[in-house]
Amino acid sequence: MEKLKILIPTDFSVQAEFAYLMVKRLEVKTPVDIHFVHVMNVPDTVTMDANGNIQTCGEIDVKYVVKQKEIAERKLADLKNIYGNDINSHFILGKVIDGILNFAESNHFDLIVMGTKGAWGLKEKLSGSETQIIARKSKIPVLSLMCDRSDLNIQNILLVHNFNHPAKEDLQLMHKLIKAFNTKFHLLQITSGKVDAQKTSVEANMKMFAELNNITNYECHLINDNDVEKGVVHFNQMNNMDIICIGTHGKGGIFHHSATERLIKHLFKPIISFHLN
Repeated sequence: MEKLKILIPTDFSVQAEFAYLMVKRLEVKTPVDIHFVHVMNVPDTVTMDANGNIQTCGEIDVKYVVKQKEIAERKLADLKNIYGNDINSHFILGKVIDGILNFAESNHFDLIVMGTKGAWGLKEKLSGSETQIIARKSKIPVLSLMCDRSDLNIQNILLVHNFNHPAKEDLQLMHKLIKAFNTKFHLLQITSGKVDAQKTSVEANMKMFAELNNITNYECHLINDNDVEKGVVHFNQMNNMDIICIGTHGKGGIFHHSATERLIKHLFKPIISFHLN
């Protein structure tokens, strides 16, 4: 079976450990190729050559950067001591978000797995977490989680989507999970209108979506709620899903309220975000 190539960005926090434990849970059913990456946040004027030598423009002390690099490399080496030599570790310089995205895309990863601390209140209005921004920008699916889910039994995957215009989407990762764990897919659309008036047409669209995307083991759900985030939370309270999948159009920030990003911040469930066509 082809391995899932998985990238775990790490700042050596407990959230990165949660990400690793989640990946090990996936490894129970499917082979994985695990890579940790640590991005040292420095300006573009700080560079590193192929031999690991640091250069700066002079405004930043080279000795300081070298010292921080040595500390990070020791911590990366410690990960191998803790998790075993099968993992791969990488150290890069640059802006954290751009560094992760560029590294993931240039090395053709199947999945990025990140722990997140979440955010509530004024903090979430003023700044987005790195996980949210990466989920917004990444062309590669991002699995985010807030806590240890190493005991997760993946039997039911929820796909939240607007099925009014069924199309073939890039669901390669979801198909790999379905095959590995023999899971059932639950297709959910959330409406602010009356369910009975829309049920027949929505379920027909869901059936067409399933056919276009080669999904066979699935159930259709249509519920009424005020918005997508609340709908997902309420549906999950009634039907305990193991993983939530939701698409993003790559928009977000202060002036665009992305349901995907709000769920990443607030929902204590593993969430897979992926870009819609």
